[in-house]
Amino acid sequence: MKKLLHLLHEDARLTNAQLAVMLNTSEEAVANAIAEYEEAGIIRGYKAIVNWEKVDSSPNKVTALIELKVTPKRETGFDTIAHRIMEFEEVESVYLMSGGFDLAVMVHGSSMQEIAMFVAKRLSTLETVLSTSTHFVLSRYKEGDVVLNSEIPDDRREYGE
Repeated sequence: MKKLLHLLHEDARLTNAQLAVMLNTSEEAVANAIAEYEEAGIIRGYKAIVNWEKVDSSPNKVTALIELKVTPKRETGFDTIAHRIMEFEEVESVYLMSGGFDLAVMVHGSSMQEIAMFVAKRLSTLETVLSTSTHFVLSRYKEGDVVLNSEIPDDRREYGE
């Protein structure tokens, strides 16, 4: 039922009846499979993707990607520091990365200053953090396979203007 996971990933609002028709199976089989996936931790949750820029025109939600160089722990590697970082309420996502940095952290705040203070006073002061690099998100075009802003402005000017 791997196709079930793909369908739920595309649209978690599909009913069991709709999924059963799409998968040519019974609603009971779909409900049982979903329950098993949830029990096994394969399905971790359901979430709406919100285009916050359309909700309120004031800049009350700032997102940043913070790259971290860290010293891994001898027995647990990067897991200990990743779990510690996940505990901060500002943190949305934490990823182990290849390349010049070890971890990538997505955070939210109400202003760039708030995120800067989070990095300076809470994140960079963790004992295993060696350095950080913060990148502020200026505009979101697509998130989680969902296009957020399909309106492409025509900024071209006529020659000679």
